Amino acid sequence: MNGVLVANKPAGLTSHDVVARVRRITGERSVGHLGTLDPMATGVLPLVLGKFTRLAQFYQDADKRYRGCIRFGQATDTYDAEGDPMGDEAPVQLSLEQISETARNFTGTIAQLPPPFSAKKVAGVPAYKLARKGKEVKLEAKQVEVKEFVITDWNSSSKSATFTAWVSSGTYLRTLAHDLGQKLGPGAHLSSLERTSVREFTIDEAHTLEEIQEAVKTEKLDEIFLHPRLVLPEFPAVTAPADALAKIQHGSAINLPEYSRAGTVRVFSGQRELLAIAKRIAGTLFQPKIVLTEN
Repeated sequence: MNGVLVANKPAGLTSHDVVARVRRITGERSVGHLGTLDPMATGVLPLVLGKFTRLAQFYQDADKRYRGCIRFGQATDTYDAEGDPMGDEAPVQLSLEQISETARNFTGTIAQLPPPFSAKKVAGVPAYKLARKGKEVKLEAKQVEVKEFVITDWNSSSKSATFTAWVSSGTYLRTLAHDLGQKLGPGAHLSSLERTSVREFTIDEAHTLEEIQEAVKTEKLDEIFLHPRLVLPEFPAVTAPADALAKIQHGSAINLPEYSRAGTVRVFSGQRELLAIAKRIAGTLFQPKIVLTEN
C-alpha cells in the first residue's frame, strides 16, 4: 500500500497517535508523517504509506501555513492554552492596529527560542521532560523564517486576536504568540491553532480519521489517496517508456533525452503509478535514487 494520505488531525491527539491509528485502520505497518503537530493543534498532517515513506527526506524543510487565535492578558508555561498560568491575569488595552504593527516585527528571518515544553533536546533529553520535573531548561535560539504573520481580527471582549501565518520548518507558533504578548505588555498564549498546509498539501485535501476508516470499510481508500502527480510538483514528471520499467525497478540508469536540463525528475508508469525519483548523472542519463515500485 503506497501513497500519500492527508489527515485532518483532531485536537487532543499527538501526531504519533494519528500514525498509530492509521496503521491499525489500514493494516499498513509502514506509515510516517511529514511534520509534527502539537496535541492541541488541528489540521493538515500528511501521511506517507508503504514505500512512499522514502519521500519524507524531501519534506524536512517544508514551509507550513496556519491560522489560529492568540489570547492576551495571560502567559502560560507551555505558551498555549494547555499550560499553567504564569502570574496573575493582566488588564488588556490594545487595538487591532497596535497588535498588527507589533506582529510585523516578527516577520523575516528571526532568532526564535523554542518553548521550554517542547521536544527539543537538552543534553539528549527532551525539554518537556525536564520542564515537567521543574528543572531549568536552557534552550538555544534558532534562526527561522516567518514569511507572513498577519493579525486578521481583534475581539476586545474576549481579549483574542485571530491570525494567519506562513513559516519555515521548525517555527513555533506558540513562541510567536508568547513573544507577541511579551512585546505588547500584558502577556499572551496560543489558544487555538489549525495547520492549513504543508507545502503542496492543503486542508481542502485532508480527511478525518473517521473518513479514512469509512474508506477502508467500503474499499475506497484509493479514492482518498492524493493523486501521485500532485506529490513533489517541483520536479518534472516523466512517463517512462515500457522498455525502461525493468531498469527502473532494479535501480539501473535510464536515458531521458527530453529532460536533459532537469536535475531531478519523477518517473511514472501511466498517469498514477510513481515509480521512482531519478537524478541526472551525465548528459541525458538519469539514475533512480529512490525506487517506489516492487522488483
